[in-house]
Amino acid sequence: MKWRDPMQFMLILNETPEEFARRADPAEAGAYWGGWNAFIGAMAQAGVIVKGDGLQGPHTATTLRLRDGKRQVEDGPYADTKEQLGGYFVIEVPDLDAALDWAAQAPSALTASVEVRPVLAMPAPPA
Repeated sequence: MKWRDPMQFMLILNETPEEFARRADPAEAGAYWGGWNAFIGAMAQAGVIVKGDGLQGPHTATTLRLRDGKRQVEDGPYADTKEQLGGYFVIEVPDLDAALDWAAQAPSALTASVEVRPVLAMPAPPA
């Protein structure tokens, strides 16, 4: 059996506004962060994490669009959504099935979603 090079996948962690609010709720924060710490600890122990970060709330976002050569900048959330981006991890695993196995363990998979995408391997520039 030939060993394949590991692939990198981004786990895009979406949360409901209610789950996201648990971060700052004194009565809920311990359980919220406990679930995430267990998930992160398991990935760290398995050695699959390449990079990852949690994100501040959508109210801190700034969205930029270029239209007719001009910047359009919007502060804060663009629209009310049922899910919001809470963070991400880039993991290195053998294949999509392994990435999906990790995604299924994310706390946000229980209440919102985890999008799994292969990281684009950029081709070398022409010589």
